[in-house]
Amino acid sequence: MADFTSLARSVKGEVVTPEDPGYDAAITRWAKNAERKARVVVFVKNAEDVMHSIAFAKENQLPIAVRGGGHNAGGASSAEGGLVIDLSRHLNHVRVDAEQKLGYVGGGALWRDVDAEAIKYGLATVGGTINHTGVGGLTLGGGYGWLTGRYGLTIDNLVQVTIVTADGSVLTVNETENSDLFWAVRGGGGNFGVVTEFVYRLHPQRKTVFAGHAIFTPDKVEKLVEVTKQWWNNVKADEGMVQIATVGPDGRPAVIIMFFYNGSEEEGRANYKAFFDVGPVMDMAKEIPYEQLNSLQNAFAEYGKGYYLKGVIQNSPDHRSISEVLDRSARITAEGIFRPALIYEYLPLDKVNAVPIPSTAFRRQFGSNILTSISWEGSLERTNGARDVAKELIDIVMRVEGAEELGYTNYGHDLDMPDSKVGHPSGDHLALKAEAAFASNYPKLQQIKKIYDPENIFNRWFPITPA
Repeated sequence: MADFTSLARSVKGEVVTPEDPGYDAAITRWAKNAERKARVVVFVKNAEDVMHSIAFAKENQLPIAVRGGGHNAGGASSAEGGLVIDLSRHLNHVRVDAEQKLGYVGGGALWRDVDAEAIKYGLATVGGTINHTGVGGLTLGGGYGWLTGRYGLTIDNLVQVTIVTADGSVLTVNETENSDLFWAVRGGGGNFGVVTEFVYRLHPQRKTVFAGHAIFTPDKVEKLVEVTKQWWNNVKADEGMVQIATVGPDGRPAVIIMFFYNGSEEEGRANYKAFFDVGPVMDMAKEIPYEQLNSLQNAFAEYGKGYYLKGVIQNSPDHRSISEVLDRSARITAEGIFRPALIYEYLPLDKVNAVPIPSTAFRRQFGSNILTSISWEGSLERTNGARDVAKELIDIVMRVEGAEELGYTNYGHDLDMPDSKVGHPSGDHLALKAEAAFASNYPKLQQIKKIYDPENIFNRWFPITPA
C-alpha cells in the first residue's frame, strides 16, 4: 500500500486522501459523471511538487490524471484509484506584460481570470467561450474562441510553456527550446506532461463588444438557414455566432442564436440586420464589457449535472435536419430524463486554416464544429443512455452532405480513459481513434511520445501510443 505520508513530506502543497474532510470537494468536477474515486489528490504549488507527484505515482504504480479546470466530461482530469495532480488551487496566476503583449498564465487558471486581467490593459487572446473552462485542456487541445476569426486558434497564440515530463524534467518549451515538444503540445493534449505555465500572445482589444442571445421559434428555421448561408459566405474576421437547437424550460423547441461582433451595438445590429429581420421572440443582444463576453453561455454549461459531449463537423447548414433535430429533442425532453442541445458554431476559419497542417499537432479542419451536448440531473449511470440519445441526433446531422463524424478533439467524450468502466471503447479502439484524431501528424506524435513519455503514463485523452 502506498505511504502517502512520504508524499506529503516531499511536496509543499496539500495532499488529500479519502480519509480527509476535503476529499469530496477535491474530486468534484464540472460534469458529475466525470468524477472518480482517486486514491490521492495533490494540490501542487510548483513544478517541483509536480515532479515529486509523478515520481510517487510511478513508484506506486498509480494511474495519473491532471486537473486544471476539471471541465472534461469524459473524466480525463480524474483517475479511479489513482493520483490526481491538481493545478487549480495554487497554479492559477495570471500576469500581463503589457509592453511585450504577453500573458503568463498558470496551468490551473480559468479563462475568466485571463479575460479579466488582460482587458485591464486593453488586451485579449483567443480563449474559451465558456469562461469557467480551464486554460490547460482547451489550449492543449487546440482552442476555438470568439477571437478565432481574427487571431486563429488558442495554440496559434501560444508562445511558450513550462512542462514537467514523465521523467521529472522541468522544461521550457518554445520555438527554439525543445521545439519538438512545442510542436506536440499545440494540439496533442496532455499526452506529454504537466504544463505548469502557459505564455500567450495578447492583442489590442476594444473594451466593449456587441454580443448576446436572440430566441427564434421553429417556424423560422428555414429562413434562418437561408440568412446564415448568405452571411457565412461573406463572413468577416470580427464576427461569429453559435446557433443552439434546443428545448426551453417550457418544453418547446427553439433556436437560440448568440451573436458576436467586435464593435459597437450600432455596428453589430447593422451587421446582423438580416437575422433580426427574421423576427426573434426575444432579443437580448447588446453592447457589453469584453470581459463578460465569455460568460454569456455559462448558463448552458452549469456545474454539477451529468454531461455527454460529442463533436461532429458540418460544411453547410441544412434546415431540414435542424427541424428534425428540434422535433426529436422536444420528444426526448418530454420523457423527463435528458436535455439535449446541438450547438452549431460559426467562427471564421480562414486564419485557422492559413496555418499549414504540419506546423502544429492539431488536425485542422475546413468545416464548422457542431457540439452535441446531452445533460441530465441525478444518477451517474446515465452516460450510456445519453450516448444513445446523442447518436440519434448525430445520425440526423450526418445525413447532410459533407458532414464528418470525427469532430473537434476537445468535444470528444469516449476517447479519453483507457481504464474506464462506464462503457468506453477498448484500448485498441482508443489507439485507432487517436490515430484518426491526429491524422497525418500522428506518426510524428508517436516519435515525440517515445522520447518524453515512453511508458505512456499520460494517457487520459486521445492516448498516443509511443513509437
